[in-house]
Amino acid sequence: MNLLSSGSKPLATLGLALATTSLPMLAHAYDLPPINLGFTSFLDGAPPAGNGWYFSQYVQQYHADKFKDNAGNSLGLPNPKVDVTVSLSQVLYISDIEVAGANLGMDVIVPVVSPHTSYGAASNAFPKAGDSGVGDLLVGPFLQWPIVMGEKGPKFMQRVELQFILPTGEYSANREINPGSNAWSFNPYWSGTYFFTPEWTASVRAHYLWNGKNDDPNRGFQALGASSTRAGQAFHTNFAMEYAFTPQLRLGVNGYYLKQTTDTQMNGHDVSGRREQVLALGVGGMYSFSKQDHLMFNFYDEMAVKNRTEGERYNLRFVHHF
Repeated sequence: MNLLSSGSKPLATLGLALATTSLPMLAHAYDLPPINLGFTSFLDGAPPAGNGWYFSQYVQQYHADKFKDNAGNSLGLPNPKVDVTVSLSQVLYISDIEVAGANLGMDVIVPVVSPHTSYGAASNAFPKAGDSGVGDLLVGPFLQWPIVMGEKGPKFMQRVELQFILPTGEYSANREINPGSNAWSFNPYWSGTYFFTPEWTASVRAHYLWNGKNDDPNRGFQALGASSTRAGQAFHTNFAMEYAFTPQLRLGVNGYYLKQTTDTQMNGHDVSGRREQVLALGVGGMYSFSKQDHLMFNFYDEMAVKNRTEGERYNLRFVHHF
């Protein structure tokens, strides 16, 4: 039952290419913009109550205490801590207009991001967090296909969305962690849910990410002589499986995976050794107060990390159909 059309990895751009002589290991960068890592999970193939207007509110807390390099090893930072709180407010509409056998819809998401970093020692070379503020706006038209029914109920549901991430969020080149990324992105996805039985389902959402140019790169890139950067392309997916123990309560497992597929560019040239990767697994649940109102909780523990922070995510999501 998605409702996040993207979502958003709200952990903002982490550029760690800091040109320092005292800490050369910080010549690593975390370049990808905020994307949907773990915001959507159970029954993601369709909204829960048919056509019309929906509102969803998401709150995600991310905590990390490791910065990983290209080999998956921890960088030598003193007691690093990164905490990011993200609020996503989403309005979604599914119309009665049919295109290619599906209903046409539109999705808009407004994020608010509060990042924070701390270390066991003080240094201007360490990655810094910007001020809290509004993140990049997410907008996407989508096609929602009718639910395929079987003898005992639903069997399959799916959706395709062409999601755009617009560079409207707050951004400072003097900070590595910002609410916005200062570059546009195109992040389309397909999502589907398969019903093994009326109670047992599996869902997948698969995105592919293209990024535009940042003409005001962060201080680490500027110290290396960069006048522009372009984050690499990436594949990322959310996946979940759950079982309805009662008509109201579903419990299951959930996860996400990200793999950067092309190099980041600096001044139009590829920079090797910066491709990001992360796998996260965890558990979650969903409680349906009615057909119109649903609450979901997800926990994720990250592993197999390269060129990113490694930590845990806690996600809370409420969905209402008008």
